[in-house]
Amino acid sequence: MSEVLTITIEAGPERLDKSLAEACPDLSRSRLKALILEGEVTRNGMPALDPSAKVKEGDEVTVNLPPPAAAGPEGQDIPLNVVFEDEYMIIIDKPVGLVVHPAPGNPDQTLVNALIAHCGESLKGIGGVARPGIVHRLDKDTSGLIVAAKTAKVHEALSKLFAKRDIKRAYLALVRGRPNPRKGTIQGNIDRSRHNRKKMMVVKTSGRHAVTHYHVKKSYGPQDEPWASLVECRLETGRTHQIRVHMAHIGHPVVGDMAYGSGMKLKGGKAAPEALKTFPRQALHAAELGFIHPVTREALDFTSVLPDDFASLINELEGA
Repeated sequence: MSEVLTITIEAGPERLDKSLAEACPDLSRSRLKALILEGEVTRNGMPALDPSAKVKEGDEVTVNLPPPAAAGPEGQDIPLNVVFEDEYMIIIDKPVGLVVHPAPGNPDQTLVNALIAHCGESLKGIGGVARPGIVHRLDKDTSGLIVAAKTAKVHEALSKLFAKRDIKRAYLALVRGRPNPRKGTIQGNIDRSRHNRKKMMVVKTSGRHAVTHYHVKKSYGPQDEPWASLVECRLETGRTHQIRVHMAHIGHPVVGDMAYGSGMKLKGGKAAPEALKTFPRQALHAAELGFIHPVTREALDFTSVLPDDFASLINELEGA
């Protein structure tokens, strides 16, 4: 069933789309503009087809809000570790192996499929489609915290927080060797590799600006030439594979990362524990996520413990 919103303009003159955005906080301005152009809005009983048309105080505007169209992906009953949920958003502690978006090679059994089933009617729609608004992504084999919006307005607000760097994100990475200095900043534009379109690389003149702040929390193995180090990385930007690319760029790829570290030797490799040499995925975990809720203004701050395989590897290194 469609929902009909009736709004009496309280001030003017003002653009129609702007007035509606102020009166309908759950709908983004872009969504309202689309509804106007689709003929779903009337002003004083007459069709209103121009988003920029001026409205004045006392005008009565109706908005016919069709139910969100069914999402392309189907909902699937996949267990989720929900760390926070309200009517506006949901935060998941993603396990290793779960793909975020359907794509060729992974058409279903993704986080999006799981969220569609889990959230059900609480998904108000992104662009008129009943789907979760994924604001940032984690690779299939990266675990940890990820947020998704339930409404277009919140999706837009969260996207702005990420763009303005008003979100706290910290990752834990086990990298080969020990970075020197032990605390620093990596700056290097990231672009798609010219040789392998599935990979990214640091470039000098093209790509997108990328900044990663890191500090070594602990090293394992001989002090003069450690096998590996646990590093906390905080992102100032959010580019595809950013941590993996940046750490490999300075000569300390993430342990288990075959895409960016396969050509680099493990220092002290002969004496290093076998588990370090054979870890089957990139040892990378989204451990912390914090921001101000865009609707309630509540300060949200979440942490996630290392998954079992990552924690077991650390324990083995500490005991070696």
